[in-house]
Amino acid sequence: MANVGSEDAAASFNPLRPKLMRVAYRMLGSMADAEDVVQEAFIRWMGAERSEVQEPEAFLRRTVTRLCLDQLKSARRRRETYLGPWLPDPVVEDEPDQDVTLPLMLALERLSPLERAAFLLHDVFGLGFDEVATTIQRDPAACRQLAARARTHVREARPRFAMEKQRGLEFAEAFFVASRSGDMNALGAMLAADVSVHADGGGKRSAALEPIAGFDAVMTLHESLAAQFRKNGSKLVRVVFVNGLPGFVTLEADGELQTTALEIEDGKIAAIYVMRNPDKLRHLH
Repeated sequence: MANVGSEDAAASFNPLRPKLMRVAYRMLGSMADAEDVVQEAFIRWMGAERSEVQEPEAFLRRTVTRLCLDQLKSARRRRETYLGPWLPDPVVEDEPDQDVTLPLMLALERLSPLERAAFLLHDVFGLGFDEVATTIQRDPAACRQLAARARTHVREARPRFAMEKQRGLEFAEAFFVASRSGDMNALGAMLAADVSVHADGGGKRSAALEPIAGFDAVMTLHESLAAQFRKNGSKLVRVVFVNGLPGFVTLEADGELQTTALEIEDGKIAAIYVMRNPDKLRHLH
């Protein structure tokens, strides 16, 4: 009977797993943590009186969100001791996700867990405040205030306009060619005056321990990197969207993958996000 119960639980749970992963990942910024939370939700689903649950998706979304709120407390403590800039795990897609881009996910890190949950559930996933209130166990008026405060904090991180998909991919490929070949003229023409580079090595691979900001500093960095690329090479794997931004996946000389995401404003690169931490790239293999 236990096997039958497990099969029944899986049959109703598995179609919802992708949606639950989207909620968990956007709450946590970590694919591994999101997978752990969703698996824990499945274990709880197996033990629940499923026949009494009228809306499995709402029930499971509440379960996942509450597990994420618990998880965020320990995640924040870990990030306080993280070596160098922290970036969310890269999600690589062929189509851009304009709802939650990488800059927005970084802005969400500055919110309280409840603000983050209220904003994501209402503004991103489109739930009414009554459902948000039930999920995070606060009254609807408090949830409105939480979402409003969150909206104020993240307003600047939301894209003012979406770059056309093909143009974004072409921009990313041009950046790859210029940065790897050492064509500084082409590279310089692509960068904004206040461009910045954020590289997450997690202490596992070499990466600057602080963001590098300003046109001159970023150009100097890429001159140095181009000299290394000429010696050791950097192979383009795919031009894709990384967390909603135009970018690419590369195979570097050390045999590890790397993702690069470009935040583009007014036709110039405003920020470059490089993921080098192998722990955060494992799911791409």
